[in-house]
Amino acid sequence: MLIKDDKKLKEIQAEFHERFPYLRLEFYSRHHEINEGSPVRQVLKGEKTIGEARKVHNTGELSIDGHQKVSTLEQNFFEMYDLNVQVFRRSGGVWLQTTKTDDWTLAEQNERGKSETEFYAETHGI
Repeated sequence: MLIKDDKKLKEIQAEFHERFPYLRLEFYSRHHEINEGSPVRQVLKGEKTIGEARKVHNTGELSIDGHQKVSTLEQNFFEMYDLNVQVFRRSGGVWLQTTKTDDWTLAEQNERGKSETEFYAETHGI
């Protein structure tokens, strides 16, 4: 995933969601620690550019794969590109911050989101 200042946050979100359809990324104005949540009031709008969302302006490729832990991905965004992100997992009809499961891989999170969403759809006749 290419990280550069003129790219919009929503473009990064779309690329991530395309690879992991039961997960989503949210960008925040402040950093959080592992297993810590981020308040809604700190969410950055997707229309912002990466350059508007950070103070360090380096460009590069961020490698993301299913074997990566959520905590590793979030730390990489922060340490390499000065971006504060939080991974969310779809759980039925809602999106949950993965704070208590930051040690799960992206693939595990995505699979859990898929099974919970399918179960929700079956039990609610959706």
